[in-house]
Amino acid sequence: MITHLALAPCAYAPGSTCCDRHGPVYVIAFNQNPRSAWAGIRTVTAIHTEPQYEQAMETLHTLLDLVGEDETHPLYELLDTLGTLVHTYEEEHYPAPTVNGVDVFKFLMDEHQLNLSSFPEIGQEEEVSKLLSGKRELKASEIRALLNRFQISPASFI
Repeated sequence: MITHLALAPCAYAPGSTCCDRHGPVYVIAFNQNPRSAWAGIRTVTAIHTEPQYEQAMETLHTLLDLVGEDETHPLYELLDTLGTLVHTYEEEHYPAPTVNGVDVFKFLMDEHQLNLSSFPEIGQEEEVSKLLSGKRELKASEIRALLNRFQISPASFI
Protein backbone atom coordinates (compact mmCIF):
# COMPACT_ATOMS: atom_id res chain seq x y z
CA MET A 1 0.00 0.00 0.00
CA ILE A 2 1.40 3.39 -0.97
CA THR A 3 1.19 5.79 1.94
CA HIS A 4 1.78 9.00 0.02
CA LEU A 5 1.53 10.47 -3.41
CA ALA A 6 4.41 9.64 -5.67
CA LEU A 7 5.61 11.08 -8.92
CA ALA A 8 7.02 8.13 -10.83
CA PRO A 9 8.32 7.54 -14.37
CA CYS A 10 5.78 5.93 -16.66
CA ALA A 11 5.76 2.18 -17.06
CA TYR A 12 5.90 2.32 -20.85
CA ALA A 13 9.10 1.06 -22.36
CA PRO A 14 11.31 3.66 -24.04
CA GLY A 15 10.33 4.00 -27.65
CA SER A 16 6.64 3.43 -26.97
CA THR A 17 4.11 5.80 -28.50
CA CYS A 18 3.49 7.48 -25.15
CA CYS A 19 7.14 8.20 -24.40
CA ASP A 20 7.85 9.25 -27.99
CA ARG A 21 5.02 11.74 -27.83
CA HIS A 22 5.31 13.12 -24.32
CA GLY A 23 8.72 12.12 -23.03
CA PRO A 24 8.71 10.48 -19.59
CA VAL A 25 5.22 10.39 -18.13
CA TYR A 26 4.68 10.78 -14.42
CA VAL A 27 1.73 9.53 -12.47
CA ILE A 28 0.28 10.37 -9.11
CA ALA A 29 -0.51 7.09 -7.40
CA PHE A 30 -2.07 6.01 -4.13
CA ASN A 31 -3.65 2.73 -3.09
CA GLN A 32 -5.28 3.36 0.25
CA ASN A 33 -8.61 4.27 1.74
CA PRO A 34 -10.02 7.64 0.61
CA ARG A 35 -9.50 9.40 3.95
CA SER A 36 -5.80 8.53 3.99
CA ALA A 37 -5.42 9.41 0.33
CA TRP A 38 -7.08 12.79 0.87
CA ALA A 39 -4.48 13.70 3.50
CA GLY A 40 -1.83 13.17 0.83
CA ILE A 41 -3.38 15.44 -1.78
CA ARG A 42 -4.89 18.11 0.46
CA THR A 43 -2.01 20.54 -0.17
CA VAL A 44 -2.72 20.35 -3.90
CA THR A 45 -6.29 21.56 -3.38
CA ALA A 46 -5.85 24.25 -0.71
CA ILE A 47 -3.09 25.96 1.24
CA HIS A 48 -4.14 27.21 4.67
CA THR A 49 -1.02 27.05 6.84
CA GLU A 50 2.66 27.91 6.60
CA PRO A 51 3.71 24.20 6.66
CA GLN A 52 1.28 23.49 3.80
CA TYR A 53 2.71 26.49 1.95
CA GLU A 54 6.27 25.23 2.43
CA GLN A 55 5.27 21.75 1.20
CA ALA A 56 3.46 23.28 -1.78
CA MET A 57 6.55 25.34 -2.65
CA GLU A 58 8.75 22.24 -2.48
CA THR A 59 6.33 20.37 -4.74
CA LEU A 60 6.09 23.36 -7.07
CA HIS A 61 9.87 23.48 -7.48
CA THR A 62 9.96 19.74 -8.17
CA LEU A 63 7.24 20.12 -10.79
CA LEU A 64 9.04 23.09 -12.36
CA ASP A 65 12.17 20.94 -12.69
CA LEU A 66 10.14 18.13 -14.29
CA VAL A 67 7.81 20.16 -16.50
CA GLY A 68 9.78 23.29 -17.30
CA GLU A 69 7.80 25.35 -19.80
CA ASP A 70 6.41 22.34 -21.69
CA GLU A 71 2.65 22.98 -21.76
CA THR A 72 2.11 19.51 -23.27
CA HIS A 73 3.71 17.73 -20.32
CA PRO A 74 1.21 15.50 -18.48
CA LEU A 75 1.90 17.32 -15.19
CA TYR A 76 1.56 20.83 -16.61
CA GLU A 77 -2.01 21.26 -15.38
CA LEU A 78 -0.99 20.19 -11.87
CA LEU A 79 1.90 22.68 -12.00
CA ASP A 80 -0.44 25.43 -13.17
CA THR A 81 -3.03 24.65 -10.47
CA LEU A 82 -0.46 24.48 -7.70
CA GLY A 83 1.09 27.74 -8.91
CA THR A 84 -2.32 29.42 -8.71
CA LEU A 85 -2.86 28.11 -5.16
CA VAL A 86 0.57 29.32 -4.06
CA HIS A 87 -0.07 32.73 -5.64
CA THR A 88 -3.40 33.04 -3.81
CA TYR A 89 -1.80 32.12 -0.47
CA GLU A 90 1.04 34.60 -1.03
CA GLU A 91 -1.33 37.44 -1.90
CA GLU A 92 -3.21 36.86 1.35
CA HIS A 93 -0.24 36.24 3.65
CA TYR A 94 2.56 38.21 1.98
CA PRO A 95 0.90 41.24 0.40
CA ALA A 96 3.05 43.39 -1.83
CA PRO A 97 3.73 46.82 -0.39
CA THR A 98 1.82 49.70 -1.91
CA VAL A 99 4.10 52.01 -3.85
CA ASN A 100 3.52 55.15 -5.85
CA GLY A 101 5.37 56.81 -8.73
CA VAL A 102 7.68 58.73 -6.39
CA ASP A 103 8.63 55.48 -4.63
CA VAL A 104 9.53 53.96 -8.01
CA PHE A 105 11.51 57.08 -8.88
CA LYS A 106 13.44 56.89 -5.58
CA PHE A 107 14.15 53.21 -6.23
CA LEU A 108 15.50 53.98 -9.71
CA MET A 109 17.74 56.70 -8.26
CA ASP A 110 19.05 54.32 -5.62
CA GLU A 111 19.44 51.34 -7.94
CA HIS A 112 21.36 53.32 -10.56
CA GLN A 113 23.24 55.50 -8.06
CA LEU A 114 21.89 58.71 -9.56
CA ASN A 115 21.62 62.18 -8.05
CA LEU A 116 19.28 65.15 -8.46
CA SER A 117 21.07 66.40 -11.57
CA SER A 118 20.78 63.02 -13.34
CA PHE A 119 17.22 63.58 -14.57
CA PRO A 120 16.94 66.06 -17.42
CA GLU A 121 13.59 64.46 -18.28
CA ILE A 122 12.24 65.80 -14.96
CA GLY A 123 13.95 69.18 -15.02
CA GLN A 124 16.43 71.07 -12.88
CA GLU A 125 17.59 69.78 -9.48
CA GLU A 126 14.95 71.95 -7.79
CA GLU A 127 12.14 70.14 -9.66
CA VAL A 128 13.58 66.73 -8.81
CA SER A 129 13.87 67.81 -5.17
CA LYS A 130 10.18 68.87 -5.11
CA LEU A 131 9.25 65.50 -6.54
CA LEU A 132 11.26 63.61 -3.93
CA SER A 133 9.81 65.65 -1.07
CA GLY A 134 6.24 65.05 -2.22
CA LYS A 135 5.60 68.68 -3.17
CA ARG A 136 4.69 67.62 -6.69
CA GLU A 137 3.71 64.50 -8.64
CA LEU A 138 5.26 62.98 -11.72
CA LYS A 139 3.68 64.17 -14.96
CA ALA A 140 2.62 61.67 -17.64
CA SER A 141 5.34 62.93 -20.02
CA GLU A 142 7.97 62.45 -17.29
CA ILE A 143 6.77 58.91 -16.61
CA ARG A 144 6.97 58.10 -20.34
CA ALA A 145 10.52 59.46 -20.45
CA LEU A 146 11.53 57.39 -17.40
CA LEU A 147 9.93 54.26 -18.90
CA ASN A 148 11.96 54.73 -22.07
CA ARG A 149 15.17 55.53 -20.24
CA PHE A 150 15.06 52.61 -17.80
CA GLN A 151 13.17 50.14 -20.03
CA ILE A 152 10.63 49.25 -17.34
CA SER A 153 6.96 48.36 -17.49
CA PRO A 154 4.34 51.11 -17.27
CA ALA A 155 2.76 48.99 -14.51
CA SER A 156 5.67 50.06 -12.30
CA PHE A 157 4.11 53.50 -11.96
CA ILE A 158 0.52 52.35 -11.38
